[in-house]
Amino acid sequence: MDAKETALKGLESAVRIFSKDLAAMPESAFTQNFGGKSRTVADIVSEVNLVNDHVGLTLRGEPLFDWPEGWIIAPDNLRSKAAVIESFESSSQKILDTIRKITQEDMARKVTTEYGDTDAFERCRFMTLHLWYHSGQLNYIQTMLGDDNWNW
Repeated sequence: MDAKETALKGLESAVRIFSKDLAAMPESAFTQNFGGKSRTVADIVSEVNLVNDHVGLTLRGEPLFDWPEGWIIAPDNLRSKAAVIESFESSSQKILDTIRKITQEDMARKVTTEYGDTDAFERCRFMTLHLWYHSGQLNYIQTMLGDDNWNW
């Protein structure tokens, strides 16, 4: 399997699982804060979308937006279950389409990030790992809400 196929399959799998986790969540979970300090599901998805969008800009060679300071908080228009899921689907489709359009050679292309130089494949791998990390957070929130089923 080449780097492009590896990157694409890994991210497609992570998107599929994350989408199923979101669909299994009750509406109330999207804005529920546990203990006054935790992030909501809407906040987590907003961050995932920003990462996907930022990496997409990097892969397409487009100007980057400035990363917001502090914890990412969902905007008011992204707090309902339907809006959060739609925003995730849109962001995910855009980055998957970007990866589908780039060439195998593009996967080895050097890119610069806030952490230094790397390549496009690593950026794709980072998105996949980032999505799995936050999928684990969604799973933990599900258990706190009494759902211990595998919703995949």
